[in-house]
Amino acid sequence: MYRIMLADDEGIVIDSLKFIIEKNFPGECEIQSAKTGRSVIELAETFRPDIAFMDIRMPGINGIDAMKEIKKNNSNIVFIVLSAYDKFDYAKEAINLGVLEYINKPFDKARIVEVLEKAMAAVDSERKTRREELEIKEKFETVMPIIENGLIQNLLFREHFREDIDNYMNLLGITEQFGYMMVIISGSEQVGNYMKGAVPASIELQNNYSDIRLVIEDYFHGVIGSVMGNKLPILIPYEKGDLSYNKRTEIVEKARQMSHKLDHRFGIKFRIGIGSVRPIASVSESYSEAVAVLVRSEERVAHANDVSVSCEYDESYPLQYEKRLFAAVEAGQVREATDEATRFFDWMNNSSGGTVSDIRLKVLEFVLWAERLAYSRGGHVYHFRSRSEYLPEVCSIENSNELRLWFIKHIEKAVTMINSAHEDKTVSAVDKAKDYIDANYSKDLSLDDISRKFDISPYYFSKLFKNKTGVNFIDYLTNIRIDRAKEFLADSDVSIKEICSEVGYSDPNYFSRIFKKVTGVTPTEYKEMTHK
Repeated sequence: MYRIMLADDEGIVIDSLKFIIEKNFPGECEIQSAKTGRSVIELAETFRPDIAFMDIRMPGINGIDAMKEIKKNNSNIVFIVLSAYDKFDYAKEAINLGVLEYINKPFDKARIVEVLEKAMAAVDSERKTRREELEIKEKFETVMPIIENGLIQNLLFREHFREDIDNYMNLLGITEQFGYMMVIISGSEQVGNYMKGAVPASIELQNNYSDIRLVIEDYFHGVIGSVMGNKLPILIPYEKGDLSYNKRTEIVEKARQMSHKLDHRFGIKFRIGIGSVRPIASVSESYSEAVAVLVRSEERVAHANDVSVSCEYDESYPLQYEKRLFAAVEAGQVREATDEATRFFDWMNNSSGGTVSDIRLKVLEFVLWAERLAYSRGGHVYHFRSRSEYLPEVCSIENSNELRLWFIKHIEKAVTMINSAHEDKTVSAVDKAKDYIDANYSKDLSLDDISRKFDISPYYFSKLFKNKTGVNFIDYLTNIRIDRAKEFLADSDVSIKEICSEVGYSDPNYFSRIFKKVTGVTPTEYKEMTHK
């Protein structure tokens, strides 16, 4: 259906238009009319027409001014101007208002039908565009919680590549580099710091998840994860690396108001823990603080900066240098890690007020922690005595610059270990497999046997082997066997049957087929060629 408004001070014009429309578009249009500028504007507000036939000259407010007013509340309306005045100024102003057609009176039926069909097509196009926009919005609203939960899960469990986090943040329009975690915990009753009835509360959380999201969004602009037991994690992006006292107080108060609204709305009890601001990639630490602060406090809402949940540092300690250093180490960023190591060493040397012994201890602490991160990534074998020289080396260095170089060298070594861990393991496994095949090609070897020997699944080992050697396992084994067979055929009088057995084949006929497939000739032909 199309809603059509007829605006003209002449009744005969309205009657004529209505007759033409109803005869040529039966059952397709709902028609209403008005005869003055003011009544047209009022009708447009209640009727919300799709198409309007507008006379320029009407009593009171003229048609041009009426269209301007109508456009304010109904920007998609299609105007068709009717006028007995073929004046350029009117036509120009009508065009500026986006009028579809300017028709001079008197008009004929064919012209009205033609223009109305054009207007209906414009309305249909606008409706289609709007419908598609709403469908996209609906789909996006459906998938949004999935995207948000993907980001939360990747950050909390630290099972991500930096590229994954960047992709999630781009999809969610997050530009901030910092953030803090908030965790909402629910239960049937709070007893001290413990929430009783966690299981039924988790069911309530899950059943009311969409409504709870709406309440949270009224108070905080953040990324909301999925329900985890009776907990709901929320990431709040933040533009700065720390919170001022006033901002922290404001956040706690808003969280307190939100918890009361959640209590009242869903009939269960809610507590909220808030962690400190961290770089986005490290907000799992903020989440741990948010949970810990609820364990150590009986408050309804508690912030990590108000309750002691982690180590505190003296004011002069450059904690930000330390955080950036180990973030770079974990990320495998050599240049960034060595830059931060240099910055931290310079602070120790120039501003800490510590002694050489203090600096040596910190250097050892940081190097050992960086190497622990490297070993935890896998791909390297830890030897108990591999670092036995560290302590005597550090203790023997008296020169500050030499100690700095030792520190940076070992930080760089730890980062290199992290970067090479996976590659070293896979290259080592393939090299060992090749050596084993070269030495045991005459035996009955299979992909399962080799992969089991090196404790790697057959599927993964097969891909690994192909990536590193350029050929698959069976082709590599076949080429080794045929090469050895060619050596036997060229240099000895051993029979083909014996050679077949020597290179790992039990069936001489099968051996001959494989040999010809690889070399283009049979074993007999090859032997004759080499003995000419």
